Order: sequence, then C-alpha cells, then structure tokens
Amino acid sequence: DKEVRAIFLRLFAQLFQGYRSCLQLIRIHAEPVIHFHKAAFLGQRGLIENDFLTKVLNGMAFAGFVSERGPPFRTCDLFDELVAFEVERIKAEEGNPPKIIKHVRELAEQLFKNENPNPHIAFQKVPRPTEGSHLRVHILPFPRINEGRVQELLQEGLARSQGAPPATRGDKKCVVPAGPPVGMFI
Repeated sequence: DKEVRAIFLRLFAQLFQGYRSCLQLIRIHAEPVIHFHKAAFLGQRGLIENDFLTKVLNGMAFAGFVSERGPPFRTCDLFDELVAFEVERIKAEEGNPPKIIKHVRELAEQLFKNENPNPHIAFQKVPRPTEGSHLRVHILPFPRINEGRVQELLQEGLARSQGAPPATRGDKKCVVPAGPPVGMFI
C-alpha cells in the first residue's frame, strides 16, 4: 500500500516540479486568491502541445491542489520536500530502475513512519472465542448502568472542558520551499 502511494507521490512530484514558481498571489479581496499561471508552466517546460498535462492542469483536482498547496506559509510535508529538494536525485535515477525502486521504498518507509509515529505500540488482537463458548452458562450478564452516575460523570467532564484552554493542532507552520524554477526541467 505505501509503495504504491510512494510511486504516485514521486510521479506527481515529477509532473508538477517547479509549479511553485508559477503561482501568483492576488490580493484584491480581503482574503488573497492564489492563481496558477498554466501557460507559463507549460511554456517553460516546453509542453504547450502536451494534451495530457494540459487536461490535468485544467481539471478540478488540480484547482483544489493549487488552493490547498499554494499558500506560501503552511505546514510542509513529504511532497513539498520532494518537489523542492529531490529534483537532482529524480533526474539522476531516470534510467536506473534499481535506484528508482530504492527511492520508492525509502518514500514508502517515510509514509509509514508518518502514519505510525509510535511503532513500539503493538495492537493486541482479540482472540477468537473457543469452540462451544456460546454454550457456557457461567458468564455473568452485563451489569445495569447507573443513570445517575453517568450524568455525574458527564457534568464533571463538561465542567473540566469549559475551564480548559481550547485544543490546538500540533502542526508547525513554515515557509514552503519554492524549489528550483520550472525552466530547469526542460
């Protein structure tokens, strides 16, 4: 699963390499609008006649990509690092399948680490019930819930949450690296 995702991550990093140099921040309204200069991107890469890339850039998915990844100040991730810093590595690996596979595996490992930051915590599987366990009569019925106690616990929790500061996300925002200009990829 992670290796397939790493392949697509690498593909889109290659496809959109240098896209940040074609972003324009328009500050006419109270909230800035991010515009992607498609003609400049295609022209600098010499791909004006490329039908596939033109359709990708005109699609709604790419418009969402630009609005999400366009702001210059936001939380960076693996894709941003790949687009900004791995340009030369991707170029060098172009004709060498073993190096490409090695890089894909490294990316897959990073994706896995991002999603599982605490690998030492193992989830214990619940064992299957033994054969005939449903016939046992010594199992005690589930106890009745004390509604008064439930209400007390809810009130305590609400009182604690009202006095606590609001929860904030731990993502650290940073300046997104621009990476090399588009003209470098011709």
